[in-house]
Amino acid sequence: MKAWLPLTLALSLCATAHAHAICTYPSAPGTPPDGATAALAEMITAKKDFDRYNTEMNSYLDCIKLEMDAATPKDASKLTADAKKKSDDQLKILTQKNNAAVDELQAVVGRFNEQLKIFKAKPKA
Repeated sequence: MKAWLPLTLALSLCATAHAHAICTYPSAPGTPPDGATAALAEMITAKKDFDRYNTEMNSYLDCIKLEMDAATPKDASKLTADAKKKSDDQLKILTQKNNAAVDELQAVVGRFNEQLKIFKAKPKA
């Protein structure tokens, strides 16, 4: 029986860590290059930076989703009024974080896409 104790403890710690993940908000890349004047190398470098940001932001959103799942009561009818309010407040905050992150992601990537469209439309020298 003693051999199972460390394994059980390790598994419970992993489950707890997973349920209370620390979601790290990614930093947005700087202003994209001006598509009208940028060189191809600048646009490629910027694309890689914006792709990194997109990937990191999607990981952040996945983490928020895990937190929301963990904060959602399995049987709300068994919660006290205080516990239900606390759960509702936590879900509201996580929803706001999610929505703000999606809005920022769309705005930041949208700015790059605008410059990319300008870059692709300019006459080739």
